[in-house]
Amino acid sequence: MHNNVFKTAMAGTALALAMAASHAAPARAFSLPPPADLKYAIKAEQKGLALDGEATVKWRAGDGKYSLSSESRASILGKINENRSEGLVDEQGLAPEKYTEKRFRKDPYSVTFDRAARAIHFTEGKQGYPIKGGEQDRASVPWQLSGMARGMPGKFVAGSEWRIVVAGRRDAESWLFKVAKTDKLRTQMGQLDAVHLVKAPSSGSKDQQIDIWLAPAHEWYPVKIRFSDNDGGDVVEQTISKITKR
Repeated sequence: MHNNVFKTAMAGTALALAMAASHAAPARAFSLPPPADLKYAIKAEQKGLALDGEATVKWRAGDGKYSLSSESRASILGKINENRSEGLVDEQGLAPEKYTEKRFRKDPYSVTFDRAARAIHFTEGKQGYPIKGGEQDRASVPWQLSGMARGMPGKFVAGSEWRIVVAGRRDAESWLFKVAKTDKLRTQMGQLDAVHLVKAPSSGSKDQQIDIWLAPAHEWYPVKIRFSDNDGGDVVEQTISKITKR
């Protein structure tokens, strides 16, 4: 009898500990957006010059891997940006291995995520950055947020915050995204309801503000992205015009 009481008590204790652990460290659910080609209309204002253009994004994912390539063109200048991100998919979402970017009138650069050495290396930075899990590059960030929102749609509500370490040209830093609200966007695909996330620059920083809109009715794809300089007033905005699933 005493043994039965002891076993029952231990079982209850184990259950309580398991429940406490689950509440203390909830796992982040993640669901990959389906492969697709996306086209965006671009409107930009740089150094007082208004520009129109278009961007194409090819998103592919499956078998534990992903690839993401983007090309942007302006009506006057031609190709102004191209980048590529590729890597694996793990328990925390996208796990980039290599990122490359070429901007208009700037030298190309790359970022390597050395998973074996658990370090991020930069072609333009002398020091590496440790990999702890969940780090992204500048192209993969919207898609990481998309996968997180697809996996946890009930948590992407106004006021919720999501912190992601992002590798840039020379180093990596923590970006904090805050869900603002759900907006109604006018696009070439019609009016879309989209969840608006904002990454504001830190106080006194010259970093860009980044706004990302994800559309729940369209697989939570990034349907609008806006980059705004904190000091120069330059703005680049791309809004979805067509989605083709692959």
